[in-house]
Amino acid sequence: MIRRLVLLPLVSTVFFAGIAGAQEYPLMNMVADRVIQKYQQSSCQQLWQKKGKPKTDEEKNAIQLLHDDPQMRTAFINKIAAPVANKMFECGMLP
Repeated sequence: MIRRLVLLPLVSTVFFAGIAGAQEYPLMNMVADRVIQKYQQSSCQQLWQKKGKPKTDEEKNAIQLLHDDPQMRTAFINKIAAPVANKMFECGMLP
C-alpha cells in the first residue's frame, strides 16, 4: 500500500510532464509524430537500409535543435522512445 502511495505521485508527475512538454513544443511534436510514423510504417528491411545512410539537412537541423534545448530533447525522447525502441527490437536492431 505504501508503494502505491509513493509511486502514484511519481507516475502522475512524469505523465503530466510528458503532456506539458508535447504542448510546449508543437514543432517538436510534429517531428516526433513523423519519426514514430516512419518507424511504424517501415519494414525491418527498409530500416536496416536507412540505418547507414547520411542524414538530410532537415534531419541535421532537427538534431541540432535537440542538442541546443535539453528540455525539448527530453520531451522528444519521452514521446518517441517506446514506439521506436519496440520497432527496433522487433527488427533485431536492439538486443
